[in-house]
Amino acid sequence: MTMAKIRVGLLFGGRSGEHEVSINSAAAIAQALQTGDNANKYDILPIYIQKNGVWVAGDTANEVLDSKAPLATEETNPSQLWQFPTQVQEVEVWFPVLHGPNGEDGTLQGLLTLMQVPFVGSGVLGSAVGMDKIAMKMAFAQAGLPQVKYRAVERSQVWSNPCIFPKLCDEIEADLGYPCFVKPANLGSSVGIAKVRSHSELETALDSAASYDRRIVIEAGVNARELECAVLGNDNPKASVIGEVTFEGDFYDYETKYTEGRSQIHIPANLPEKIVSQIQEMAIQAFKTVDAAGLARVDFFYVEETEEIYINEINTLPGFTKFSMYPQLWKATGINFEQLVDQLVQFALEK
Repeated sequence: MTMAKIRVGLLFGGRSGEHEVSINSAAAIAQALQTGDNANKYDILPIYIQKNGVWVAGDTANEVLDSKAPLATEETNPSQLWQFPTQVQEVEVWFPVLHGPNGEDGTLQGLLTLMQVPFVGSGVLGSAVGMDKIAMKMAFAQAGLPQVKYRAVERSQVWSNPCIFPKLCDEIEADLGYPCFVKPANLGSSVGIAKVRSHSELETALDSAASYDRRIVIEAGVNARELECAVLGNDNPKASVIGEVTFEGDFYDYETKYTEGRSQIHIPANLPEKIVSQIQEMAIQAFKTVDAAGLARVDFFYVEETEEIYINEINTLPGFTKFSMYPQLWKATGINFEQLVDQLVQFALEK
């Protein structure tokens, strides 16, 4: 007897600077859900959130997946934002593939929770804490996970009072030294991040970061290798082999990350076994600390000379093309791309 296929709502696009990355991730997942055994288990219902926030399905969504190019959009009436396609009613499990704000920060997860339909990935808490670098760092500190020294500031400290700002920069300079990194707290893919080496660069970077977000984090620079570990599961998550990112640029910024040939991925990373085990244990601890579910990629700094490991951040909805680090780590661990997306749907149904 033929089993009925599960209708998967593949939700992609979104209102963030990572809109195009989301389309590419969704296209890879769509192909995987239609390959091999998955083709007999799942029906895909692509639903595309345009840059103006309007949800579309059917031929339009399929055309975006096929072309991997976003639709040109215009400003829309706010009332259109809540006119969902009729296909939404058919979805049995959601596979959201939206990176950045309004996608992996808990806002979308709250909406899907209200729909009372299972979905892949973390819920509201895990997504929100995983997205906000300041809340994330506070959670990691409470869990005893080692981190580089950092300061958190608000936009009001940067913009509102010209008397406070110079003093703030002096304090950061004395506390963290140079080089240091200035980051908006709630953006992904290295958007808005600057490496600074002087007082004037610090002032400029803080002003720029404040234009992206009202919360800003400044981290001390560290001469370290950049390592990543993938986590998969719900209550009993598993960790992958460790990967390493090397790059030609000054740091792993947006351009370096998404320009072919500017960075290299090494899987598995050449590391002592005890370091591998430590990173895997810390990755699972970080996953549980923020109450993540389904999937996450956890990034680390490794100071080879002293064998110190610092947790950098957790990404609860990492890039998901076949060339992204997360699926590549699992491929090297023994789970291919088609098996990976199948397991994620099953974990969503289990959760």
